[in-house]
Amino acid sequence: MALIATALARRLGARTILEDIELTLEPGRLCVVIGPNGAGKSTLLRLLAGIDRPDSGSVSLDGAALESMAPRERARRIAHLPQATAAHWPLNGRDMVALGRLPHGVRLEAPGAADATAIATAMTRTDTMAFADRRIDTLSAGERARLALARVLATEAEVLLADEPVASLDPAQQLAAMDALRAETARGAIVVVVLHDLALVSRYADRVVVLAAGRMVGDGPPSAALTPDVLERVYGARFEMASIPVAVSDRSPAG
Repeated sequence: MALIATALARRLGARTILEDIELTLEPGRLCVVIGPNGAGKSTLLRLLAGIDRPDSGSVSLDGAALESMAPRERARRIAHLPQATAAHWPLNGRDMVALGRLPHGVRLEAPGAADATAIATAMTRTDTMAFADRRIDTLSAGERARLALARVLATEAEVLLADEPVASLDPAQQLAAMDALRAETARGAIVVVVLHDLALVSRYADRVVVLAAGRMVGDGPPSAALTPDVLERVYGARFEMASIPVAVSDRSPAG
């Protein structure tokens, strides 16, 4: 199985958002996408999820074009976590996580045994069981972000695409969230995460894709992608590798 982007391009009027993206994403590896604001990172994840269609090029999963898949099949196989989690109605925490089981045909009011297990497991892994009966509009942004991650994990999808999943979390919860995503690679999932924290990138990524102005300008392991020359080219500032702190934790990334 592989998620493959071929000659992928996305435009907005005369503006090019992405151009000539070539990616083959394989199971069991955590790929992190980095780049400055406006580089096209979120757009790339939406194309890989099949939410948006490219202006040219294609995305396929296990040899099948995403656009040929029924929406429910695509939602069952590819889970997408956007940057912001909006609370449009006052669900409780458990029901929010249960939304991740909708592609499997679950009814929120009566989940089956397998669905209930997936929901409970995801909430345990994100330390959100305490929010199971609380309305999500009463929770902090960080607490909602953890529930949103649990929703994605509950889908048990073959592909997980997470856009800045740790942006509103404290340092300990950032590590916990990345541990949970890393653990998904151990079951053979394809995991792609957008991050800005280079310390987390260095700690967790198997592969780093670097975007700048809609194009790939780097692709490889952290040791190759996070060089001072690449980072200066992308961010316009000089980096020294010794200046990127590595987070210290008693957790060991799974996998």
